[in-house]
Amino acid sequence: MQDILKLKPIFQERIWGGRALEEYFGYEIPSDTTGECWAISAHRNGDCLIENGDLAGQKLSEVYKTHRDLFGRINSPVFPLLTKILDAKNDLSVQVHPDDEYAMQEENDLGKTECWYILDCEEGAELIFGHTARTRKELEEMIKSGSWDSLLTRVSIQPGDFFYVPSGTIHALCKGTLVLETQQSSDTTYRVYDYDRVDDEGKKRDLHIESSIKVAMVPHVGTRVHPTVQEEENLTITHYVDSTFFTVEKWDVHGEADKKLPGFTLVSILTGEGTMNDLPIKKGDHFILTEAKDTVKLEGQFTAMVSWIAKIKC
Repeated sequence: MQDILKLKPIFQERIWGGRALEEYFGYEIPSDTTGECWAISAHRNGDCLIENGDLAGQKLSEVYKTHRDLFGRINSPVFPLLTKILDAKNDLSVQVHPDDEYAMQEENDLGKTECWYILDCEEGAELIFGHTARTRKELEEMIKSGSWDSLLTRVSIQPGDFFYVPSGTIHALCKGTLVLETQQSSDTTYRVYDYDRVDDEGKKRDLHIESSIKVAMVPHVGTRVHPTVQEEENLTITHYVDSTFFTVEKWDVHGEADKKLPGFTLVSILTGEGTMNDLPIKKGDHFILTEAKDTVKLEGQFTAMVSWIAKIKC
């Protein structure tokens, strides 16, 4: 069985995107408005190809269906996670994501709980995280009256910050931010507000006010993340979140180390270079450590964000 599935990223153009994915990671991007790198994805709107080994050339969704042994006992009908990198050159829309129940009923998609690791940002950068409405009626009134300054909660950010964003959270990344996002494998977003922007044809993007009001968390309850750090031989592990949907950690490797795996594990290399199970890796690479092996041999000087399923709704 193949122990590493190296993925070819897919790039998505967005009205708010820029060139930071090229500048930071050296990727070849399609345009000056490249907003998203779908780094590890089996979603129908962006299905990554395997680049190495016997499975090279196959889509991740196909491998998940036909080689389920690589993913252990998980019985989710679709590959459950998605790793993205987002370049917010400009503000993203203010938005909210539904939970699994609502999304499956209305969109034939998973819900979307996600989390953000701030890779880089401009000085003074911020994001929108939550709102001030105390009841759903008050939320509706403030949205429909355009009371954005009093409704939306803004938070200052800096590189290295981490945010857990459950479904139902009204949120937005703001300009000058580069983020690695770990999320459920979903592409369902309800826009609440888009700053009255227009595209190249002078058209405004669709808003989803009624759906947003239905699925929003009211009142907002922020989930604070308290990272913990564990030192192992030549390996520093920063643990961020352990939820129903995913566990996320950062591994700082400085030498040779062996690490027992909790199951199939998604890996994104943020800095440096080295090897994993003797496969050369470098900044900007993304891959899955499958259940063909229960440990991984790490060597080099690099930082990686890793995620896996601790427990799953089936």
